[in-house]
Amino acid sequence: MPMQEPQAILFDLDGTLVDTAPDLANATNALRLYHGLAPLPYEVIRRQVSNGGSALVTLALGLEATADGHAQARQYLLDAYEKAVAVHSRVFSPLDVWLNDWHSDQRPWGIVTNKPRRYTLPLLEALALQPGALLCADDLSVRKPAPEPLWEAARRLDVKPEQCWYVGDHSRDIEAALAAGMTAVAVGYGYISEEDNYRQWPADLWFEECKALVDALGAFKR
Repeated sequence: MPMQEPQAILFDLDGTLVDTAPDLANATNALRLYHGLAPLPYEVIRRQVSNGGSALVTLALGLEATADGHAQARQYLLDAYEKAVAVHSRVFSPLDVWLNDWHSDQRPWGIVTNKPRRYTLPLLEALALQPGALLCADDLSVRKPAPEPLWEAARRLDVKPEQCWYVGDHSRDIEAALAAGMTAVAVGYGYISEEDNYRQWPADLWFEECKALVDALGAFKR
């Protein structure tokens, strides 16, 4: 079936729109160094980035979320990240070029992320990203996989949910998109664990490479 043209594109942030793994990996290894441990390989950390700060602490120190010392370690990691939130992070190529064209055409787009605003805003400012709608983890009483942040983003862009694509690299992104009545787009270039197969997620569309996503989106260029 031909793809239906979206009126707006919504993105997950980490691992979908922006490659933030290098800076998060540095923060994770800073935590290990603080505890006298050797750095972990970048690719090992990269696969856990979409699972959030608690998952990175568990990876770095073996502390589960309920363990003593986990909360303190998580705060240390986040503090280290906040000091260098956009040193190496970049918009995935060639999504950066496509996004500039889409934005220039005044077509609506937005970001719905489970990242708190405290870390999101400095990142977007450093990358000169200006989404028409931005929903972060602390903006509503619920976050993904709940559909409400996606609905609110669509409302702010003045489009209907069914007119939106939501693009993400985690199963919760797909769950949220489907619950919101949006076209659920799964990408395989993001931060996906070894045991996870993104093509088994119940998405509407799947793209292995960022270029394939951009080629599909390019078909809707006015």
